[in-house]
Amino acid sequence: MIEIRRGDELGESSRRRITEVLVRGFADDFAYFSKDPRVLADAFAHMLVLERFYVAVVDGEPAAVASVTEGAQECFAPERRPFRDALGRVHGAISYRIVRSQFLGAYDGARDGLAEVGFVTTAPEHQGRGVGTALLRHLMELPYDELVLRDIKDTNAPALGLYRKLGFVETGRRPVRFSRRAGFSAYVTMSRARDVAS
Repeated sequence: MIEIRRGDELGESSRRRITEVLVRGFADDFAYFSKDPRVLADAFAHMLVLERFYVAVVDGEPAAVASVTEGAQECFAPERRPFRDALGRVHGAISYRIVRSQFLGAYDGARDGLAEVGFVTTAPEHQGRGVGTALLRHLMELPYDELVLRDIKDTNAPALGLYRKLGFVETGRRPVRFSRRAGFSAYVTMSRARDVAS
């Protein structure tokens, strides 16, 4: 059975496990910080604003996560010290600055009633079992006028297919510099108005 809970409802005792799902799902994107998922979890766990994360729980363990923010809300609150402790003084200080510049700040079109869904990922051992779908369906029932998903790699066919199946439509593309090295050519934005049937 899949149960959807907010991170703060699961409590501080689940913070590390929620973070582990997040960093495993975005390991390639977070590789600059560290290629070791334990080190990434050490660096990132403190900064999750748990009330902004929804978690699909299977057999008592976090199996998928997604952040939900509205307006100027943030899903991360990074602090310098945990980055330095986990990654070293210099690399930790640089990583802290990168996280602040890349992960903070509202969506350009942010407004009341528009929720940005981010950092959607399912633990590898739970992929293909409907866990991510259950999580997204839950988010679609939240009282927002519209949901937006940003920065989906154009090569992420499984995610794009799932979002389309759930009624999201592409509303924009942002080309990526150095696409050959990045391995994809654009970030896709998708949105879904509340009145769309799933």
